[in-house]
Amino acid sequence: MQNTLIPRPLILGSTSRYRRELLERLRLPFEVCAPNVDESALPQEAPADLAQRLALAKANAIAQQHPKAIIIGSDQVADLNGTALGKPGTHERAVEQLQAMSGQTVIFHTALAVVCAESGFTAVDTTVVRTRFRTLSAAEIESYLQAEQPYDCAGSAKSEGLGISLLAAIESDDPTALIGLPLIRTCEMLRQAGLDPLLHGKTGVTQ
Repeated sequence: MQNTLIPRPLILGSTSRYRRELLERLRLPFEVCAPNVDESALPQEAPADLAQRLALAKANAIAQQHPKAIIIGSDQVADLNGTALGKPGTHERAVEQLQAMSGQTVIFHTALAVVCAESGFTAVDTTVVRTRFRTLSAAEIESYLQAEQPYDCAGSAKSEGLGISLLAAIESDDPTALIGLPLIRTCEMLRQAGLDPLLHGKTGVTQ
């Protein structure tokens, strides 16, 4: 039976369709707001630090506009030997990224921030996913990019789709982190903020 007693509104501070689809799994009503945040890296900023700083900045930006709501901010940065790999944006850049990652271990830092300005709640954490890419031929890279066109994904690969064929191994405590939002940690933070997916979401059958 649906529980409609929602302590506070929930807002996802992201326009990513991947994060929106992941958050929908929790069956909580939520809105989506686009945070106006400069995502440029600071000089000498490590990939993990960049992801965490941006996740918190996105959550805080929305929290200023909606102080009563619980805000989720998230950011993902792919780390190849200490170099941050962002969204390629173009086919050419995606080819370059996949060529560089071929046969390499790439670390995906998926940072999560949950903020409520009115209650003073703030929680920030980063989930790490280690991925080992197969040695990829030029034909495989081209075929994959033509098929999936992952130009809006950090690291140019969608692990939830055909991109899984690019990988030899994945190590993580939370497989959803690689897609863009670590749901295990998200549930934990939401409970800490007073919003439990099992108590406040659409769980069970509505009579």
